[in-house]
Amino acid sequence: MDTDTTGEYRPTPSHTVGPFYGYALPFTGGADVAPAGRPDAITLHGRVLDGAGAPVPDALVETWQAGPDGTLRGRPGSMRRDPADGGFLGRDGTGFTAFGRCATDADGHWAVRTLPPGPTGGPDAPYISVCVFARGLLHHLFTRAYLTDEAADRAASGSAAIDADPLLSSLAPRRRRTLLAVAEPHGLHRFDIRLQGEEETVFLEFR
Repeated sequence: MDTDTTGEYRPTPSHTVGPFYGYALPFTGGADVAPAGRPDAITLHGRVLDGAGAPVPDALVETWQAGPDGTLRGRPGSMRRDPADGGFLGRDGTGFTAFGRCATDADGHWAVRTLPPGPTGGPDAPYISVCVFARGLLHHLFTRAYLTDEAADRAASGSAAIDADPLLSSLAPRRRRTLLAVAEPHGLHRFDIRLQGEEETVFLEFR
């Protein structure tokens, strides 16, 4: 809290309720990264949870990734505007822009329908970059969702892909698990994001 010229207390930015990320930032088709009709489409989904394990219902999740061929240059067109009224048209339904954005629901759940990322030619295992915006966060958080067919408990014993990845190989097994999206039936991959607590997701700092 801070005081104004009259000596009254007033809220500082970290004490205010907003911003409400789910109000203006989501756009039509933001979660539909994969063009319609792609049989190789997958769904990356999960929940955003606070330190007590409660859902965060007004968070915003963004994803970026390489294409299935490993290219890092997606096509433009995620947020096309209507030339008549200036409103958002959303995606064109055919191009792969490699960018997704969606808000969490009342249960803290989010889901992005996309294409599996390919290897980029370096030592990194295939992954999807994830950014989280939420009330109470003065700075958004960056992390990665590694798509692997292995169950999360296999992370403790390691694998060729995990051991070769610079980030994953630098982490203790318990922390490494927080970056692995668990494969589920029907092309689903679950990636829960825990903002704090004992099972807090590993977040990255860029300088």
